[in-house]
Amino acid sequence: MQIRDLPYPDPGRPDARSGPRFLYWLGRRQLRGQLKSLSWGLLHQLGVAGLPLGAGLAVQAVVDRSGPRLALAGAVIALFGCAITLGDTMLHRTAVTNWITAASRVQQLLARKTAELGSALTRRVAAGEVVAVSTGDVEKIGWFVEALSRFLAAAIAVVVVCVGLVLYLPSIGAVVAIGVPVLALAVLPLLPRATQRADVQREKAGRATELAADTVAGLRVLRGIGGEDLFLTRYREASQEVRAAAVRSARMWALISSIQVFLPGVLLITVVWYGAVLAGEGRISVGELVTVYSAVTLLLFPLRHFEEIAMAYSFSRPSATRAARVLRLERTSYEDERGGLDDARPTGDLFDPATGLLAPAGRLTAVVCGDPDAAGRLAERLGGHAAEEEKSASVLLGPVALDDLPLDAARASVLVQDKDPVLLSGTLTELLEVPASGEVKPLDALDAAQCDDVLAALVQASVDGSGDPLRSRITERGRSLSGGQRQRLALARSLVADPEVLVLDEPTSAVDSHTEARIAEGVRRLRSGRTTVVFASSPLLLDRADTVVFVHDGKVAAVGTHRELLRDDPRYLSVVTRRTDEEAEAEAEAGAVTDKGPDGTRPDEEPQVPTPLTTSEPLAGIEETA
Repeated sequence: MQIRDLPYPDPGRPDARSGPRFLYWLGRRQLRGQLKSLSWGLLHQLGVAGLPLGAGLAVQAVVDRSGPRLALAGAVIALFGCAITLGDTMLHRTAVTNWITAASRVQQLLARKTAELGSALTRRVAAGEVVAVSTGDVEKIGWFVEALSRFLAAAIAVVVVCVGLVLYLPSIGAVVAIGVPVLALAVLPLLPRATQRADVQREKAGRATELAADTVAGLRVLRGIGGEDLFLTRYREASQEVRAAAVRSARMWALISSIQVFLPGVLLITVVWYGAVLAGEGRISVGELVTVYSAVTLLLFPLRHFEEIAMAYSFSRPSATRAARVLRLERTSYEDERGGLDDARPTGDLFDPATGLLAPAGRLTAVVCGDPDAAGRLAERLGGHAAEEEKSASVLLGPVALDDLPLDAARASVLVQDKDPVLLSGTLTELLEVPASGEVKPLDALDAAQCDDVLAALVQASVDGSGDPLRSRITERGRSLSGGQRQRLALARSLVADPEVLVLDEPTSAVDSHTEARIAEGVRRLRSGRTTVVFASSPLLLDRADTVVFVHDGKVAAVGTHRELLRDDPRYLSVVTRRTDEEAEAEAEAGAVTDKGPDGTRPDEEPQVPTPLTTSEPLAGIEETA
């Protein structure tokens, strides 16, 4: 695999049972690249190891005043120099390729998992950890994959040099052969503590990143309540904790590095002293002493790779563990023995066995929950994105469980729009270019979502002067639009998609009541014959639903029309009118009629629901909430 071939057509199915297993799987997937890097690394390392032989021959030739032998020594040195140059160049090329391709593979795996989990990802994994895995952890994993082949080449070179010295000069070679393994293994007892300190540093860094992300996301709210200084102080404290943890980790690695410098120095001094004694006694020649000295000096170079691989593994193992934890996550936790289905899209009623919620096919069903968080979780369940801790049976679409469907088929069948949708940057045409049935035109969807004022605003802000709102650009996350405008554009995008089942979580929470009434009529008209589920507590939406389902304490408590539930269920009345228990008791004591609707009518009276406006122009003097 070359860099120009990225991304991978298929990054594969990782072994995510643990961090080390994931690293092993990653190395096996790049076995060809590792072998290339190992081959060039051996050429480079053996070239370095061969230089002392040429240097010893040259010194001895000078001592013996032999011109031919000196020329031979020069040729040997030149040959090893060419090997070093070629090996080092190609080693760097292949090693960096391994690094980039490994990082790319991990990023592809994470992107695929993120797309599979959707919004459920951040409910199972902290946002700061997701950021850390997607950025820094990917680089550390790539570092280990890149360093592995260079380490293996260095280890083989060290073994070859030690064996060669023993055969070339047994008296000194034995000292080197005993001392080098001691140097390589001396730092092993310190690695667990160094790894532990590095883990603490990364954990604190992840918390600081999460705090920073939360602060930036809520900056507008913080400014409104004057909480910038409070969160700035918290981030400063978290940053100082990261700094202190980094200093403690650096001290341990500095100790390891100092040992890697001190012990080889001791070995070198020992070899020089012992060799000088042998040379003085005439037991070895000057050339042999130079050869051994040069070999031991150059051994320090491959020994550095032992320290690097130890650092790379200690940093990459927790990173791989975090990546594996994310890659282990599944879309749902529901499993049985029914097996998978083909890509055919089922139709029929939408039923949730956990709550008893039934949304009849082709009807507009409104769902009222007293707890907004519970409403959000239920909306995600209906889309097949159940939380990991949920063990209940899957939501059914007709006779088919959503968990049994392939992911693409499940998402094409049931589309969930949450209460805080995201708009991507680009033109309005690009925003509405989503996988769709083709039966709903973009202009019809924009009209149903009451986006006339949004189109006018986009034309006014357009810089190309075309006057076509569909060619107007939307800024990142739609920041140039108000909250209600973003909400309506997202609704239009969902309507264009025209899924078999559309689940809307508070789709009109940021618009005024008159616009809300027109949107309710537009959605009802455009989704005629399609299954639509709307989570809302607004009487304007509830009164236009075919069926209203009231969910209390995680179970369906009542089913009927909006007016029937107002008359028959006090709990539903309290949720819709947002009355507290104390207020209800006070009204009862005062003789108030507790089953009076939010529009001020009694059950036997006709509720005064605002008449839908026929014009699509926004009313003057009415502003939507941001």
